[in-house]
Amino acid sequence: MPRIAIDNERMNLRVRPDAKARLLRAASLRHMDLTNFVMQSALREADAVIADAEKLVVSEREFRRILDLLDNPPPLTDKMRAAVAALPKFEE
Repeated sequence: MPRIAIDNERMNLRVRPDAKARLLRAASLRHMDLTNFVMQSALREADAVIADAEKLVVSEREFRRILDLLDNPPPLTDKMRAAVAALPKFEE
């Protein structure tokens, strides 16, 4: 995993001159400054990546199996009881 430097207000990027020129041109076409243009674009992409990572796609057959298991769960085994007991306790 790449190193990530976290700061409250700043993020420094190294950008090739041709890439920066393209970003500046695109920002000006949107009547935005470079920071806002890059932030909006990056956040839009971040939201798409997160949404894709959190999505679960199953086939029709798998979906029916999941519904069946929810309606008719298998009996708890000793291993399952131990796993549930080992879960951290959350207070509401």
